[in-house]
Amino acid sequence: MAEPEEKQGVSTDKRDRVVKHTIKDSVFTNLFKEKKYLVQLYHALHPGRKCVTEEDIKEVTVSNVLVDDIYNDVGFMVGSTLLVLVECQATWTVNIIFRALMYLVQTYREYFRKTKQNLYKSKKLEMPEPELYVIYTGNRKTRPEEISLKEEFFDGKDICIDVKVKMVYDGRDGDIISQYVEFTKVCNGQTEVYGRTRKAIQEAVRICKDKNVLKEYLESREQEVVDMMMELYDEQEILKSYVESEKYDVAKETARRFLKMGKLSVEEIAAGSGLSIETVLELQKEQLQMV
Repeated sequence: MAEPEEKQGVSTDKRDRVVKHTIKDSVFTNLFKEKKYLVQLYHALHPGRKCVTEEDIKEVTVSNVLVDDIYNDVGFMVGSTLLVLVECQATWTVNIIFRALMYLVQTYREYFRKTKQNLYKSKKLEMPEPELYVIYTGNRKTRPEEISLKEEFFDGKDICIDVKVKMVYDGRDGDIISQYVEFTKVCNGQTEVYGRTRKAIQEAVRICKDKNVLKEYLESREQEVVDMMMELYDEQEILKSYVESEKYDVAKETARRFLKMGKLSVEEIAAGSGLSIETVLELQKEQLQMV
């Protein structure tokens, strides 16, 4: 285990940033804030409904309901239908079902408030029909068309509530979903070449424009996209440092317990905890001073 030095651990300020960030857009939410792209998204999800226009999209909702953090959820209404989309990038997790559910519940609450409907009166609520989607941009080989709460968490038992989420992967050739997925893949490829740097993002943007991938959006928002991606990289590095620091703290606490037991040598404790012998000796010295 890589061992960070005590003074090089995550600062209090960085720990705070891991727990609480300023709300920021991802490229996903920033792209679909614009109705001209949002209607393209709707057409990609419902290719048989090309008659839907920008004017038919109501109450565009892009809000973070889970944490004060960079977020990538999109919600909007077309007629009497409420569509909720969640982006899932490299890491596959069925826990995203709960994220979609929590977003949906919060959106319903806001809808009832805006339409002045009272949950506690006898009159039946009027509510839009929900459609839940996850746009997955990772490389998972198994790609189910749908994931559900009862199947994934309750072995298909007939429980009192179920949530079904439609999975969207590569989109169709040239549609806005396929372009966005291609953009994420190009970004990942350039990151492998240049690391998490501004150069990687700038090259990804250049390549996408050359390939006519989100070209109009990237040409009009290039600097904004670069800044958003750099912020994302920064946040990921902070989180990584935080996790490493937490692991280091746990390793030191484990070593302290072994030292108190007095049954293992310094070398054995170092090997078992992943700490250096020097660090274990320092912990031993601390304990002796406290006696």
